[in-house]
Amino acid sequence: MENVEKNEILSRAVRAGKRTYFFDVKATKSDEKYLTITESKRKFNADNGTFFYEKHKLFLYKEDFSKFKNALEAVLDFIETGKIPADELFAMPDTNNEISKDISFEDLEA
Repeated sequence: MENVEKNEILSRAVRAGKRTYFFDVKATKSDEKYLTITESKRKFNADNGTFFYEKHKLFLYKEDFSKFKNALEAVLDFIETGKIPADELFAMPDTNNEISKDISFEDLEA
């Protein structure tokens, strides 16, 4: 597969019903690898009679791989088995170097 972008190293797509998930490994200028996961859904615009793609993108950086993987595996395990994952997998440190589990999306906006 040819690189679409200069920093793209590997790209794979997974078709799942009406959605397609793209897993793209890219590199920064300093050659640090990171992952983008893009969800793409084909939608119809009734106003003008055309189709378009709605996309949502997630950037995952090397320093977060392990935490992301562990949390994802724990949540998938919960879906399959009902085993509740450990709270520590989802806790984030607050400004006092303590663990805080009370986070809202508004707190994460930059």
